[in-house]
This record gives sequence, structure tokens and C-alpha cells, in this order.
Amino acid sequence: MASRLEINFIRLLSRCENMASEKRGEAEWRLEKYVAALVDMLVALRKSPSKPTQEILTEYTRKVDFLKGLLEAEKLTSPTEKALANQFLAPGRTPTIANERMPATKTVHIQSKARCTGEMRDELLGTRTSGKADGDLRNRRVLPLDERQSAAELDAVLQRHHNLQEKLAEDMLNLARNLKNNTLAAQNIIKQDNQTLSQSMRQADLNFEKLKTESERLEQHTKKSVNWLLWLMLILVSFTFISMILFIRIFPRLR
Repeated sequence: MASRLEINFIRLLSRCENMASEKRGEAEWRLEKYVAALVDMLVALRKSPSKPTQEILTEYTRKVDFLKGLLEAEKLTSPTEKALANQFLAPGRTPTIANERMPATKTVHIQSKARCTGEMRDELLGTRTSGKADGDLRNRRVLPLDERQSAAELDAVLQRHHNLQEKLAEDMLNLARNLKNNTLAAQNIIKQDNQTLSQSMRQADLNFEKLKTESERLEQHTKKSVNWLLWLMLILVSFTFISMILFIRIFPRLR
């Protein structure tokens, strides 16, 4: 069950996501303050005894970092810089509340990229908007045919670049997945080699012990053989000496 701190964090996070998806004026300051409060609550949530799992904390951190990056991107003056900053933003993967079909941060990311694309198109085509002091009436210059064709071509170029970026991201993801699989395979091979080496070392130790035992037995057997040969030689010498004595006694020397 979620703690009171986590419930308040989820409520504030959902509120920030809704505010980020709405069109805000330059004088809007609440979202920035709310995001700062989210950062403090996230730090407290990590230190809480009843903190959620590491996977949930990672998802919370991802969403808070996305909102912080979105605010920093909106402070940039150049549409190109905004578009580039938006490309590096990573929205959340899971919905914040149960009734969301798609993560709100992903929707905000799509809206932000669309706004940046529109600003880049306006900057490239030189379109400007002007309004009165009350801000109710706005006059936009009608684009000629060639400029509308240029806008269509620009949209096609931007879409092509977007598709290339998605393909590049997918290729990088596949490359990272293959690298992970290769790393795991290499780890398994190294682990098997280590096990084989350990078994070989144990077998070598056993063979060394057996060789040592057999060497000792051979040495003992060699000593026994030498002892028997020595006794045999002594017996033969003794028998020869006694035989000579007896021969001399039996056959005395002739005079």
C-alpha cells in the first residue's frame, strides 16, 4: 500500500503533467514551483522507510527529470535549440494515474515537439504574428503559393528527419540489445572456462598426490629389493668361505 507521501507525490505529479499539457503564458510560475516541490518530495520518498520499489522510483525520477528538462527547454530563445533540447527529453513509460490510456508525459512530449516544429517552420519562412495590446485580435499574413509549397516541403523534410531519428534510435536500441546478449554470452563462456580450469586444477592436484604416493611406494620397493640382494650376496660369500675351509680340511696338502 502506498504511503501518504507517495500519494501526495502522485497527485502533484499528475497536476504538473496536466499543467504542462496546457498552454501557459509567460507569467505562469506555478509549474516551476510545483516541479521544485516534486524534486524535494522525491528526495524524501527515497529516504522514506516505506519507499516503493526501485523500478517505481526510477519511473518517478524519469518523469520529474522530463518536467525539469521541459521547463529548461521552454526558457531557450531559439526554436532550433528548443527542438534539439526536446529531442533529448525522455518521457515516462507508464501512466501516472489509473485512468490514463497513455502516459501524460509522452503526450506532453509530442505536443512540445509539434510546437517546436511549428516555431522552426515560422522562423525559416519568416512569418511573424502581431497583436494589439488587449491580445484579442491577431493578424497573420497570408502565405503565397510558393511559401505554402515551401512549408509543405519543410514539413516533409522534418518528417523525414524525424523518421530517420526514430530509425537511428531503434538501431541503437537493437545494437545495445545485441551488445548485452554478447556480453552475457561472453560471461557464460568465461564462467564455463573458469569452471573447467578449476576442475583441471583439482584433477592436477589429485594426480600429483597419486604420483607422490606411487613414488614413495616405488622407493620403498627399491629399498626392499636392495636389502634382499645384499643378504643374498652375504649368504653366497659365507657359503663360499665355509666351503673352502671344509675343502682344505678334507683334502690336506700333499707332502
